[in-house]
Amino acid sequence: MFRNIVRTTLVAGALGLCFVASAPALALDSVKILVPANPGGGWDQTARALQAAINAEGIAKKVTVDNKGGAGGTIGLAQFVNGTKGDGGATLVGGMVMVGAIATNKSPVNLTQVTPLARLSGETLVVVVPASSKIQTLKDLVDQFKANPGSVSWGGGSAGGSDHILAGLIAQAVGVDPAKVNYIAYSGGGEAQAAIMGGHVAAGISGFGEFQSQIKSGKLRALAVSGAERIPGESVPTLKEQGVNVEMVNWRAIFAAPGITEPQQKELVAALDKAVTSNSWKEALKRNDWQDMYLTGPEFKKFLEADVARITKLVTDLGMVKP
Repeated sequence: MFRNIVRTTLVAGALGLCFVASAPALALDSVKILVPANPGGGWDQTARALQAAINAEGIAKKVTVDNKGGAGGTIGLAQFVNGTKGDGGATLVGGMVMVGAIATNKSPVNLTQVTPLARLSGETLVVVVPASSKIQTLKDLVDQFKANPGSVSWGGGSAGGSDHILAGLIAQAVGVDPAKVNYIAYSGGGEAQAAIMGGHVAAGISGFGEFQSQIKSGKLRALAVSGAERIPGESVPTLKEQGVNVEMVNWRAIFAAPGITEPQQKELVAALDKAVTSNSWKEALKRNDWQDMYLTGPEFKKFLEADVARITKLVTDLGMVKP
């Protein structure tokens, strides 16, 4: 009987250990994602897709998303730099838009003051007009723009961001002085959509995913996409196909707080490694027509340094940097 009791106890103990080992480990108590833009835009969509993936995989006990918009993300960046030092659960979404805004606004804070974690995704931009617009094609838009640059108001995200840069590159490609681009900046994707659909600007630029539902519903007319190829499943031609020699993809990334330890950084990257392989994240990529551009470690840091230099030179050459 004693041997049976011991055997039963050992078996029960082994089963208990197996149960504990198979239970998901919640290494992170909480993850805080700061979106340095108003709700509705690409950064906000990225943060909330990442929140959903972390929740779906049980990677952290709690995930929150907060918005702090303004000045191309530099207001939120300043808040993050000054208020999260050493916080292993604090993260910030940003990307190409922020790089340009840092240069154009001569921001006192920059991305060297945060901890790079990962490049997450890339998005092809789209040029649109309201459905009621007399402009039917990209040629119509370019012809009007060349004849009278000031008559074409371009609506998009923050000054110096990817939308603004694309408008400048289009101007450069068609022989218009980029300094003559009549660009109207909005701090969130929702505001930009309302302005474009309301006819307050002649044309709009944003990530395809942000305008996708309005394009499909017929409220916006898509004239061109900025990628090297058409978006799979979509009929919108590229700029290059239509004789405008411009190609660009807007990338998005996530950063950690300044002054965190190497173990804290590794813990966050491990959490991201798991999140981006989840069905939830893969579905978000597909749903929003985002490209998977996941990159971490020294490779991401090298990419970041090179792109900061490239974009800073570009916005300076395009006359976007304030005197």
